[in-house]
Formats: sequence, structure tokens, C-alpha cells
Amino acid sequence: MVRNCEIAGWGTSLPARTVRFGDEVRYRIEDDVSHLDMVTQACERALAHAGVEADDLDLVLGASAAGVQPIPCTAALVLERLTVTGHAAAFDVNSTCTSFITALDIASRYLDAGDHETILVFAGDVATRFLNPEQRESFELFSDAGAAVVLRRSQDPDRGVIASAQRTWPAYAHDTEIRGGLSRLPAQAYETSDPADYLFDMDGRRALLGMMRVLPEFFEQFHTSAGIRYDDVALWVPHQASAALGPMLDRLGIPVDRRVDEVTSFGNMVSASVPFMLARALESGRVGSGDTVILCGTAAGLTANILALRL
Repeated sequence: MVRNCEIAGWGTSLPARTVRFGDEVRYRIEDDVSHLDMVTQACERALAHAGVEADDLDLVLGASAAGVQPIPCTAALVLERLTVTGHAAAFDVNSTCTSFITALDIASRYLDAGDHETILVFAGDVATRFLNPEQRESFELFSDAGAAVVLRRSQDPDRGVIASAQRTWPAYAHDTEIRGGLSRLPAQAYETSDPADYLFDMDGRRALLGMMRVLPEFFEQFHTSAGIRYDDVALWVPHQASAALGPMLDRLGIPVDRRVDEVTSFGNMVSASVPFMLARALESGRVGSGDTVILCGTAAGLTANILALRL
């Protein structure tokens, strides 16, 4: 049964500053722009596109991998930027790189149940402010960006989330992590800690091998249980994890002409990756009303997400 919802509007925010590593382009937030500035801009554009006022929102879901500050949640800080009145609740959802997919799944359940009418979901990270220049693999991979969508209950009962799945394989929990900054290594411990503990740390080879081991079965189980054939899907929008994305999609049997692979042009945008690429596809008309899209990817944990959405 379809969980009724529709995308009423979308917006993105991309830094103007770029850097190049060979033929690959990466986006780096400007020094005078904050993480909060970036995601708020994406939210304002999504609201304007949807023709929705911030005071009309019932819920704001933040879906960033690394928030603005530990307390309060990033969603509350964004809501403060958008309005100091209104009636919306605000909280964060975190499954790191695939947080947007998790948040969209949650939002669809609220909307389908009738608990809310209009929900703003945003994602975005400033990964480059957490990178370790000594780890070339990750330093040359990530970009900064923000993206947001406004969701509402649809008058068409066939529009919405067809199926979704999420699973975590904890054996790979430490392949990608930032250890410092919260209770394990709080700020008071910084002087006596290894500074690298407060920066992003990735064992890229192990993370890739873990992904290759778990994804084929995970995808097969999802398609079987959901009854969704590959021919039913207009576009796959995967997390733009790395240059290994193309070979991984080949292994999963996903057609080249019906998938998004923009790692060379944009890099890994962390939580903004999936919604940013979805917004580009909607903006360009590559997908539209009635199409089924699949949002998917892996994240630290190791977590995998997949969600089928009929637009």
C-alpha cells in the first residue's frame, strides 16, 4: 500500500567556490558562510518553490550527518531562521550519508497517517570542515551542499512511498567515523587527545568491500518483497559515495541510462547527495509526475537504505 505523500517543492544550495583534483570538481563552502546559512538557503528555496510559508509547516526534519552543534538539534536552528512563530515541531534524523532517505521514510508515515499535512525535510553537510588533509582519498572526495524538499499529503492516492527498507551491519561500524566532539571524546579532552580523532577517518577499501558484500542481497530482497521490477523504475538516485559507484551499480544490474552517477562533477555531498541529485532530476524534467524513482545508498554504520517513491 502506497504511503501517500508528494513533493510540493525543492531547493538546493551549492557553494560558488570549487577546487579541482585532476578532472574532478569539488565544491567547498566559502569561509564567511556557515553550515546553517547553507541549509537554510536550500530550505527557503524549497518553501518558495512550493508556495508554502514557514508558519504553515507542521514538522521540520533535519537530515544532516554532522549537525551545526550538539544541542539544540539542527532542525530547531533552521526553524529559528525560517520563523519564530508558527506551530511546527523540529527534530533531527541521522543515518549519516543516507539520512535524507530515512527522514523521507519517516515523513511519509506521518503524512499517510494524517498526523501532519506539510513537512520540510532538509539535508546538508560541510564535510570539508572535518577533513584530514593527510588522508588524500577522503580529502579529494567530498563536497559541501544543501538540499531540501517540502512534502505534503497528496490528493492522488497512488503518489507516495511504495516501499522502503533500511538495515545496518555493525561489523563495519568503524570503517568511517569521527570519534571526537561528543561524549566519547568531549571538548575538554581535546588537548590530551589525538587531533585526528576530531577529523573524518575512513578506511575506504574496507568500506567498499563491505558495501560490495551486503548490497546485492539487500537489493534483491527489497525488489522481491516490494514486487518492483527494474523495468518499473524511471530513475535510480543513489548516494554519490565514490568513484566505485559506477561499477557497483553495474554489479546490481542498474541500467546506465536510468541512474545518476555524478561523482566526477560533484563528489560525495554526504547527506545532501541524494536530495541534491533528486532535485536536479526534477528540475531538468528527467523525471516527473507518475514516475517511480528509487533513492538508495550506503552510509557509515554500515547502513544501507532503499526507498521507492512514485512522484
